[in-house]
Amino acid sequence: MAFSSSCSSVKAVNSRWTSPSPSPSSRLAVIPAFLHRRYTASVKLTATSAALKTVEQTTLTEDNKFSTVGSDSDEYNPTLPKPRILVAEKLGEAGVNLLREFGDVDCSYDLSPEDLKKKVAESDALIVRSGTKVTREVFEAAKGRLKVVGRAGVGIDNVDLQAATEHGCLVVNAPTANTVAAAEHGIALLASMARNVAQADASIKAGKWERSKYVGVSLVGKTLAVMGFGKVGTEVARRAKGLGMNVISHDPYAPADRARALGVDLVSFDQAISTADFVSLHMPLTPATKKVFNDETFSKMKKGVRLINVARGGVIDEDALVRALDAGIVAQAALDVFCEEPPSKDSKLIQHENVTVTPHLGASTKEAQEGVAIEIAEAVAGALRGELSATAVNAPMVDPEVLSELTPYIVLAEKLGRLAVQLASGGKGVQSIRVVYRSARNRDDLDTRLLRAMITKGIIEPISDSYVNLVNADFIAKQKGLRISEERMVVDSSPEYPVDSIQVQILNVESNFAGAVSDSGDISIEGKVKYGVPHLTCVGSFGVDVSLEGNLILCRQVDQPGMIGQVGNILGEQNVNVNFMSVGRTVLRKQAIMAIGVDEEPEDKTLEKIGGVSAIEEFVFLKL
Repeated sequence: MAFSSSCSSVKAVNSRWTSPSPSPSSRLAVIPAFLHRRYTASVKLTATSAALKTVEQTTLTEDNKFSTVGSDSDEYNPTLPKPRILVAEKLGEAGVNLLREFGDVDCSYDLSPEDLKKKVAESDALIVRSGTKVTREVFEAAKGRLKVVGRAGVGIDNVDLQAATEHGCLVVNAPTANTVAAAEHGIALLASMARNVAQADASIKAGKWERSKYVGVSLVGKTLAVMGFGKVGTEVARRAKGLGMNVISHDPYAPADRARALGVDLVSFDQAISTADFVSLHMPLTPATKKVFNDETFSKMKKGVRLINVARGGVIDEDALVRALDAGIVAQAALDVFCEEPPSKDSKLIQHENVTVTPHLGASTKEAQEGVAIEIAEAVAGALRGELSATAVNAPMVDPEVLSELTPYIVLAEKLGRLAVQLASGGKGVQSIRVVYRSARNRDDLDTRLLRAMITKGIIEPISDSYVNLVNADFIAKQKGLRISEERMVVDSSPEYPVDSIQVQILNVESNFAGAVSDSGDISIEGKVKYGVPHLTCVGSFGVDVSLEGNLILCRQVDQPGMIGQVGNILGEQNVNVNFMSVGRTVLRKQAIMAIGVDEEPEDKTLEKIGGVSAIEEFVFLKL
């Protein structure tokens, strides 16, 4: 991909398109057209439309998700009103107490869908278990206020993740606290089913003594197929090995070395179900796994197989399971979860004599309940503070150490995006962005997802009414018709720092400040982090050095003595404090750009006076 700049030199270039393609849902937006002498007839702030152009819609891919919410402007401020947290299902007291230390907690259980929608409109966070459906309508009712949904447990099939992402809402869960409890319950069902414990108990309580009827089967030497080798599946396998069982597993994403360490063989789906004496389900409910255990699947199983499910009810076609039980293909089933919870009283599956059932008790131990409550409370509170959540499910995971290292560059990225879009005029509209990262590190050692998201946030928010965060940045970009490409360039700098500089280019648009147009004809600005503070280091072809704090005035001028003093005096007379000033030029006594950081927003008359300086050819005021 071609690139030119007089501000930096490079050794190598890597490029790829990374953000989603534009969408026909783009609409006209308003860009502040900030004052400049050469290109504006009036000194009053005006607006230019047609910021974003409509093009064909494409589908958002799994790669276009992000790792946390918030930015430097979204961080939790203890002086602001406490966030409101709605707890819609029973949560352990330890978790509720933790939440009360952070925000105003509303524990309202058994809400109707309508009541839930009314409540979320006044809530910053929502915590649910498995019984509450957090639908698209719920997110729409929240009108952007809802920042995080916490699922107190592992599965998130009761939360509309796509709608959450579209509305910029982070979804977090508690995947570790109930792992052991769920695995123990799976083993409990396995053993009790094999020995007919539930049926024998009911028989005795009915006044019968039927020893010969309830002869069981031994577990030792039998083959258990663990379908899904995640956290719970791994713990079930570990315990089953202790019972003397031969354990195999099917999971297309499980690492083979972890399975081998436990003495578990990873096999294909068909091999697992066709050779197992017992099948234990530990897979999530997704479009690919919904009713994956159906008539066809059961027909491939060994006759007399026994089935355990402590995962999700929807992975089994319950009618097909009844037919398999009646045909003797499945000898017994032990179920803790169901397609509909609670199941109907007259369900043929529930009433089947060879089925053992429990009311979704997988995580129901005192220890697990407290652990889940604390884990989800910490995740929700952290997300509201703008911290990275390690349990985010609609955003890719980013190592906390990586986030810590990138934090000052995240601030730089957003501010560069804000500056760049304010330098674009109307007409064709902002459509294509190129971002260039210069770094001494190898490509694989630089994770730019956070930086790309914050540049997107900086570009979009000043020109629309959209709220953009790291969860929905790419979705909003697609919606607004914005396409972003990334390039990585290797430079001779210290690999101690992840990024040497970031350059943001807006392609194929006119600029309201000609000095920001590079040799390639595109708007171009570049910045670095110095001593932990973001700096603007290049505007167009002009090198500058100004701290990105407060606001910014850019002046293109004839390079001559006294310019700094003239502009400084004008600002001083109007009580506008200058926090930073830098001048960059291409040729001595020809042209230069003066970059001035100011704490306040100058009045129109102050800007008029700056524009009246004879040597100033154009200027622009930019809000940070």
